[in-house]
Amino acid sequence: MNKNYAGFTLKYLEDETIKLAIDLINRPSITPEDFGCQDLIAKRLANVGFNNESMVFEDTTNLWSRRNSKTYPGLNSSDKNEPVFCFAGHTDVVPVGDLKSWNTPPFESTIIDGMLYGRGCADMKGSLAAMVVATERFVENHPEHHGCISYLITSDEEGPFINGTTKVIDTLEARNEKITYCIVGEPTSTHNVGDIIKNGRRGSISGTLTIRGKQGHVAYPDHVINPIHSAMPALSELSQTKWDEGNDYFPATSFQLSNINSGTGATNVVPGTLTALFNLRFSTELNFDFITEKVNNILKQHHLDFSIEWTYNGKPFLTEQTQSGDCFLSKMVAAVESVTEIKPELSTSGGTSDGRFIAPTGAEVIELGPCNATIHQVNESVSCDDLIKLTDIYYACLKQVLVPTK
Repeated sequence: MNKNYAGFTLKYLEDETIKLAIDLINRPSITPEDFGCQDLIAKRLANVGFNNESMVFEDTTNLWSRRNSKTYPGLNSSDKNEPVFCFAGHTDVVPVGDLKSWNTPPFESTIIDGMLYGRGCADMKGSLAAMVVATERFVENHPEHHGCISYLITSDEEGPFINGTTKVIDTLEARNEKITYCIVGEPTSTHNVGDIIKNGRRGSISGTLTIRGKQGHVAYPDHVINPIHSAMPALSELSQTKWDEGNDYFPATSFQLSNINSGTGATNVVPGTLTALFNLRFSTELNFDFITEKVNNILKQHHLDFSIEWTYNGKPFLTEQTQSGDCFLSKMVAAVESVTEIKPELSTSGGTSDGRFIAPTGAEVIELGPCNATIHQVNESVSCDDLIKLTDIYYACLKQVLVPTK
């Protein structure tokens, strides 16, 4: 694989996180392809005592890797594998888009003025590199740490999310293998690395609504039922409905129409059907049953002949901070602050992540990663210094949880 090192400095060329990030980025792992990324990570983890398990479901490659520790001095033997601290992420990336719009080849890592360019550098191969290097350093310095460290990595996060993390979680649940705490390496930061921690995400449910009318000639309105006319009042009511007030952690639920399709293309034909796609992002105040029932009731009140195909994308989840401060979230805040000297803001904004599949098992989940300004864009980039600092943050997170204070 060709590698473009134009603009590299010795500082970055010698850094383990940057070197690993480069190796990962140079692999064109567009969903659901992994392109050897997980093998590379698995080999690094095996060298520091991890047991690797590859889980392949249909077209998707997943890695479950775990390092059980010896009993930490002063702990009971029953405590040696608890808690389970998990790093979760994905090796797949979105397509590059218009290749001509890239200033540098998307799968040939380039560093210019301290910025690392390449598809997936921010979302989220940079995070994966930082996790692995932080883990290697942590195990070297704390070989008999408390609990155990694990990795859950998929190649199906950016795609249909059918055969990825959700299938791995199903497998782990079936054998009663639990995750206690989890950091998902999504790019959460806004201005400075570590300035935002996602401690939850809204739920997501999508619907494909079909409204049936009666097709015919526009000149004979008595012989037709126009589904476009019938749909307008109902869709307007759905879009203006106040679903909830939100709460201290989540904004009010949002209903959005994303697509409406109807018609034959002719101006003199009333169509027979209308199809509308919509999505609700909802807080912990609501659930799937409430939403589906309310949508159905509104449509019925408008006397429509309709059907809906529902897609349940994920329930909302929240990791709360206790008053005592002796909780996972407080420890993660403290870890970030110890490295950056900035107290991170807690947020539940944005889209969904694979945290939605992990949290329902009882795990406490946060998301923490680099700046997200260029994710999914052409010329995706991330600061090399940020990735180096992110490695220090992940190391501090491990230490906060797995090295008991005396």
